Amino acid sequence: MSRLFLLFLTLPLVELYLLIRVGRVIGAGWTVALVVLTAVVGAALAKAEGLRTLAAIQSALVAGRMPTEELVEGAMILVAGVVLLTPGFLTDAAGLLILFPPTRRPIRRWLLDWLRRRAQLQAGIIDVDFW
Repeated sequence: MSRLFLLFLTLPLVELYLLIRVGRVIGAGWTVALVVLTAVVGAALAKAEGLRTLAAIQSALVAGRMPTEELVEGAMILVAGVVLLTPGFLTDAAGLLILFPPTRRPIRRWLLDWLRRRAQLQAGIIDVDFW
């Protein structure tokens, strides 16, 4: 069973469990309001960070360098925005961690290192199709 399939199977169950638990503590109405609030605030923050990253990409291109880190950061902000719009407290926490620059930078460094290692492993593989 792939990890991605397992994630898509267990994450909604965990989120549902957390929503029910929080709903029992603070009430269903407040829980829904909190979920909607995090979605609205997350979307606004993602837009602001996305525009800032777009400006950084443009600056890098004007300077004549490849905006690798900025592009990865832009993709991370997009993922954070989608995750923040997904109802649930666990996804909101993950989205906020990715969205805020102080926590996004170490995640970006780890992601770039992982992508580089993966690219080096793939560089030695030659795929040949036989007819």
